[in-house]
Amino acid sequence: MQNFFEPQTVAQLEIRIGNLQSTTAPLWGSMNVAQMLAHCNVSFELLDTVKYPPIGGFKKILMKLFVKNIVVSDKPYKKNSQTAAEFKVPAEQDFEMQKATLLANMKDCSQKGAAYWEGKESRSFGVLTATEWSNMHYKHLDHHLSQFGV
Repeated sequence: MQNFFEPQTVAQLEIRIGNLQSTTAPLWGSMNVAQMLAHCNVSFELLDTVKYPPIGGFKKILMKLFVKNIVVSDKPYKKNSQTAAEFKVPAEQDFEMQKATLLANMKDCSQKGAAYWEGKESRSFGVLTATEWSNMHYKHLDHHLSQFGV
């Protein structure tokens, strides 16, 4: 798994995103390209603990037991995996705006570096290592960019 906190990894992702067009069709799944970009932005927006407070109780226990390893491991996602409710986006999205937002979100998150993310708490999974944060971001982006053939 590539390290999301390495500049060359982010540069490769930026090139892949740059190869997307508003008309790029998915190889699988039901999202269009603008929806996919908006969907990818959600993972970065969830880092805003004011807008998205941590979940707690039974839901958090279930997330840690049954979802965490799927999300933070280095094992790729399966095609057509189920999407969590928070990650579903409305049909109409502005392609250029979502693309620019995703590039800015990636840059902001990655430039903070591994040391910043080491031991940070995820709203869904509790405290994560920098490697788990890296895997989560890289794997999600790689999955969806592959979905659109870039």
